[in-house]
Amino acid sequence: MWAILQHAAWEGPGTIAEVMAARGIASRIYRMDRGAAAPGAEEMDGLVVMGGPMGVYEAEWHPHLKAEVALLGRMVAARRPVLGVCLGAQLLAAALGATVERGPALEIGAGEAELTEAGRTDAVLGGDGVGATLPVVHWHQDTFALPAGAVRLASSAMYREQAFRYGERVYGLQFHLEVNDTLARAWRRHGLELDSRQAEQVVAAGWRVWERFFGR
Repeated sequence: MWAILQHAAWEGPGTIAEVMAARGIASRIYRMDRGAAAPGAEEMDGLVVMGGPMGVYEAEWHPHLKAEVALLGRMVAARRPVLGVCLGAQLLAAALGATVERGPALEIGAGEAELTEAGRTDAVLGGDGVGATLPVVHWHQDTFALPAGAVRLASSAMYREQAFRYGERVYGLQFHLEVNDTLARAWRRHGLELDSRQAEQVVAAGWRVWERFFGR
């Protein structure tokens, strides 16, 4: 059983959940924005933490964020697989002792993440047939320092920290690869527009990445 922590109606797991279902991986979504209590680390085999409009440093207004940071720390200590997306990556970075702060500018829309040398050979993001860049969707302004002991996997022109791996099965992705038709429609209502070609590229990249992540 995997837990998926969701923080906003329009930031669901999308193709992450689709790949999990295709692989027969059981999961449960916890709507943290609706007051759900964070599950215990002993209750799950893996953890996915999605994005959201709040910041890690806003725990005064969103108390569940402290519980999530603590849970992520316990999952890492237990050597269980973790995937953090956008806010989830920031929470993971905080759990690993890194600073999270407001960046100088909003990064939003379809774009690319440039894979580092480590990213190009990474078992999840890189590998055969993958070029130097990955088609992604950006939607953030907060950023984080690379946690001690983590490996930087991707950067962008605006923000150096776009993806990292900690150990073998703990990944933080600042960008979005989980888009599907439902999310694309929801994001459009919140000001992020993708054309069909951009969406198709990100969907294909997302399926490949999730297949590798959950197939390890």
